[in-house]
Amino acid sequence: MRRIWLGMVAVLLMIGAGMSAQAALRAIARHGAVASNLADVATLPGDTALPVVSDKQETAAPAAGVTGTIDLPDLPIPAGTAIDVGIVPARPFSTTGISAIDRGRAVQCLTAAIYYEAASEPDAGQQAVAQVILNRTRHPAFPATVCGVVYQGSEHAGCQFSFACDGAMARIPNRAAWMRAARTAGMALSGYVYAPVGLATHYHTYAVTPAWNRGMVMTDVVGAHFFHRWKGYWGTSAAFSQHYGGGEPVPGPHTPLAPIAPPTPAMIAAGIAAADTVPTPSVAAVSMASVQRGAMSMKSTTPTPAPVADDMLPPESQILERWKDSGKPLK
Repeated sequence: MRRIWLGMVAVLLMIGAGMSAQAALRAIARHGAVASNLADVATLPGDTALPVVSDKQETAAPAAGVTGTIDLPDLPIPAGTAIDVGIVPARPFSTTGISAIDRGRAVQCLTAAIYYEAASEPDAGQQAVAQVILNRTRHPAFPATVCGVVYQGSEHAGCQFSFACDGAMARIPNRAAWMRAARTAGMALSGYVYAPVGLATHYHTYAVTPAWNRGMVMTDVVGAHFFHRWKGYWGTSAAFSQHYGGGEPVPGPHTPLAPIAPPTPAMIAAGIAAADTVPTPSVAAVSMASVQRGAMSMKSTTPTPAPVADDMLPPESQILERWKDSGKPLK
């Protein structure tokens, strides 16, 4: 009996040792992960440290909560351009002089972007998203209209804002949240500037780390979004020189561009065969038919048909002399 008890105690000790070893391994793994995260820390002005997600967790843009990417404009950079230091606020946006239709479309497009991108964000978060969109309208890398910016790339798989392509707009918006987004849009289009994000043209949520953010400058963190501007000249205030003059397109995603398929060899052969079956009337037959129609319409004696010329020109007119001046104004 004593041996049985000793055996059971030994088994229990072995189980306990195994559990302790497993816990130790988990602790070592956690320690390694923390050390890796501490090695990937981005420091902003003011010694504000923000963790950077490792490359293994990267999500290609566009994704939920991520703006798309676009190539920089192929334009010359002015010599001697001063590079801005720190956060430079954008200039107030103005819709003065544009038509009521253009302003209404701009409000609708900006409201949709704020709603689908930041409906659950605080007021500052919505204002920051609106500022990014208006910043883009002034940058030569983007369209010069609000609707053009919001729905850029929606005719193919290159949406700059994911909601325009992922089916989110098929859901009916919440009325109260939509009205709140509309107020934010109206303020931004009336000149309100959300200065903390500066000249940011991109953003993403803290849940993802798109590849392009490593080549940009972070300007602010508002709510769940990190905001970025381009490095160098294209992120300075001098680069935001595009003029907004209205001309807003119809709000909504662009119609997909269906590729035009070239004709197949079978289609070409069928076309040639069909053309060969259509008889080509002779010049003499066409001339005689014209003479007969002219004679019947004028109810007169059939004139002598004009000879067929060798140059394949149309036959001479068969109208009688007394009818040639009809239709001319009387003097």
